[in-house]
Amino acid sequence: MIYENKNAEKEGILIVDDVEINRMILEQIIGNMGVHPILAENGEQALELAEKWHPQMILTDISMPGMNGYELCRALKKNENTKDIPIIFISAYDNPQDIIEGLTLGGEDYITKPFIAEEVQARVGVRLRLYEANRELMEMNRRLQISVNEQLKQMELEKKNILYAMVNIAAQNADYEKEYVDRLGKNCRILALAMQLSPLFEAKISDTYIETLELAAPLCDIGNIGISKEILQKKTGLTEEEEALVHNHTNIGAKLLRDIHANSDYNDFVSISADIAQYHHENWNGSGYPRGLEKEEIPLGAQIVSVMERYCSLTAKEACSKEEALEIMGKESGIKFNPDIFKICCKISRQLC
Repeated sequence: MIYENKNAEKEGILIVDDVEINRMILEQIIGNMGVHPILAENGEQALELAEKWHPQMILTDISMPGMNGYELCRALKKNENTKDIPIIFISAYDNPQDIIEGLTLGGEDYITKPFIAEEVQARVGVRLRLYEANRELMEMNRRLQISVNEQLKQMELEKKNILYAMVNIAAQNADYEKEYVDRLGKNCRILALAMQLSPLFEAKISDTYIETLELAAPLCDIGNIGISKEILQKKTGLTEEEEALVHNHTNIGAKLLRDIHANSDYNDFVSISADIAQYHHENWNGSGYPRGLEKEEIPLGAQIVSVMERYCSLTAKEACSKEEALEIMGKESGIKFNPDIFKICCKISRQLC
């Protein structure tokens, strides 16, 4: 058993498949994980059960008579009470576009038929851990709202500590050293300080913003906590569907952070962190992901982190010298990065760690 649910009597996973043998197989696999399986024969029944039980997760077949898996996903995401329930698609299709379509609709992952118990448990286990981490953060946020000011400050510190603990787990999943994450934050601070002296950016960058950016930058890849280590550390090239899963780490990270931000208008740290997590892979020319934003559509914090993440990656994982890294990045300026930010980066490169 790779996952144990301490609240098995109260919660469960909804399994949706019109084929009885598939439901029985998944029922046994999920039951062996210590999680209560809830069964539905079709999409219409699944909608009723999701509203009634609000399961931790939904596993749904794509090809079903009546309401198919895609239509079920759309209906769940439109409903305020069920829109945040993670959905994993069950597919016998070989075409990667079918799987990518499911991810585009809001699905978190996919499982192919015939089922391999270990694969099902691994993929479901990752999503359940993410669900529980999300729930813990939401509970901390609820308690935060009813605290007095001093308690509020203390709990805010606790939340940051949990976030950074999750960042360390995400970094390990992606085979990054802790030193890499620390360097990213420090270098973003150095770059932002230099930008503050430029007429192009002085009105946008305050001292408080710089302090917040240094704390927020290391959270950029926190969404990797929801991506399996096997995919993140895969040595060979990724398939189309695996690449789509990796790209989804931006949305996972932003959702985690914005869930904390709910009802916390005072918290600029989480707001900036969420923007960075979601948009630090957007490119200046609009060729990035997840939304294809371009130029000033990209939040400033994400622009800064994009430059420094590339620099830190080249000088750490690819063992380039500072000069080699900047030469490579120079060819990407105006494509991947804001060219004005890159020029400032070059001017203060000796100060970077």
